[in-house]
Amino acid sequence: MSTPAKILLVDDHPIVRAGCREFLEHGLAAKVIEAGSGEEGWRAFVEHNPDLVILDLTMPGAGGLEVLQKLRAHDPRARVLIFSMHANPIFAKRAVQAGAKGYVVKSSPPEELLKAVQEVLRGGNYLSHEIAQEMALINLGTGPNPLDELSARELEILRLVGAGRSLAEIAAILCIGYKTAANCITQLKNKVRARHTSDLVRIAIQHGLIDNPR
Repeated sequence: MSTPAKILLVDDHPIVRAGCREFLEHGLAAKVIEAGSGEEGWRAFVEHNPDLVILDLTMPGAGGLEVLQKLRAHDPRARVLIFSMHANPIFAKRAVQAGAKGYVVKSSPPEELLKAVQEVLRGGNYLSHEIAQEMALINLGTGPNPLDELSARELEILRLVGAGRSLAEIAAILCIGYKTAANCITQLKNKVRARHTSDLVRIAIQHGLIDNPR
């Protein structure tokens, strides 16, 4: 009898974790370990050495891309599947570049998550069909993309600015100081050659970073 796969599920929404856990335990007879933040996920990864990490991108504190980079730096063999609300291929491209083995959007049918988990556990890679097509279109585009120079933290801040979040809200969401958030936005403006916050909003909208603008 084979040993059940050990899966670490990192997501800050308890309802999402509960649903995924039940689905994975019944669908794969897997052992699921839960973490509610990037920091908790990192500690659980070191402690439990899971076969697969299912990782959300948008969480308070350390975001999913930052956690992904940390996991892969610690263990280049780590298998990480991104499970995110973001259907924008920019996030998928950045995740794959950082070493993710798969990317599934939360709006996908539950069966797609199960298929992705099975594929990544077998040592393969998985991108949902829609994301794969849109990533191919990005790669065919001409000219440099200004977002390619942004760090994981800067990309998340750009998304939050575009969604209408204030500086104080951004600092609270990312669990960083107000001054740190302000410095990050200044650096962000310099990288994308934006003079005003309104320019950042425009860039975020142009590149489709906004799923639910306020």
